Amino acid sequence: MAEAVETVAEPVVVFESRSRLVEGVRAYGLIAAMWLRSTMAYRASFVMTAFGNFAVTAFDFVAILLMFSHVDVLGGYTLPEIALLYGASGTAFGLADLTMGSMDRLGRRVRDGTLDTLLVRPVPVLAQVAADRFALRRLGRITQGLLVLGYALVTLDIEWTVLKVLLMPLMLLSGAAIFAAVFAAGAGFQFFAQDAAEVQSSFTYGGSTMLQYPPTVFAKDLVRGVTFVVPLAFVNWLPALYVLDREYPLGLPHWVAFLPPLVAAACWVAAGLAWRAGLRAYRSTGS
Repeated sequence: MAEAVETVAEPVVVFESRSRLVEGVRAYGLIAAMWLRSTMAYRASFVMTAFGNFAVTAFDFVAILLMFSHVDVLGGYTLPEIALLYGASGTAFGLADLTMGSMDRLGRRVRDGTLDTLLVRPVPVLAQVAADRFALRRLGRITQGLLVLGYALVTLDIEWTVLKVLLMPLMLLSGAAIFAAVFAAGAGFQFFAQDAAEVQSSFTYGGSTMLQYPPTVFAKDLVRGVTFVVPLAFVNWLPALYVLDREYPLGLPHWVAFLPPLVAAACWVAAGLAWRAGLRAYRSTGS
């Protein structure tokens, strides 16, 4: 009898988890749509802020162009090769920042107690925090990253295969999922630290900036850290090096280029555990 009860309980748990996921996605869409309507009410302001976002992020690539005005290669990589790394990293991070960038505001909500208003709503808190103040202006970063990526793909003489063609969109989507998981994990940490937005930014914004350059310019210990500890190397380094037919750092086998989806899934499992641990530990402000 006990075995029969356990057998019935397992599908029920799975159904509830899927129902919760669907509910969260729906709530995220509704909240994001609300902010989109608010943004489009002032279209001129939206265009200016989106262009400003585009221009500010473009300065990162301008700095790379200035470097190459004095050198021909950087860490053994040419300008188009670094442009591929830059474009892939910038696009992946831009997608994550668009969908999950508001997570870094959680620490402020914990400190001032406004998180309590989200807890009483019959909607997953993660969806509410992620969609809060959904900023369409962040499309500027994505656009800039795609333009640099397009320049790289047009300029580089790549021997395209079916695997390489499939790997390009897989790299961008998996990279965005990895960055999004880092956003969620950082938010979970803010439940305990309360003022850790800068720590989170060091892994998100800082990680994106680091991935714009080839792994050969960094110390091996740092490369090991972003490969085996916080696996940001799977965002663009490892798959992009396969596309470029370049040697892998740390002597890794070539098949690791196809692991980003699995790494993204593992990152989300870890981020989910961190989020749930933080949410359970939350005790409000006491006021």
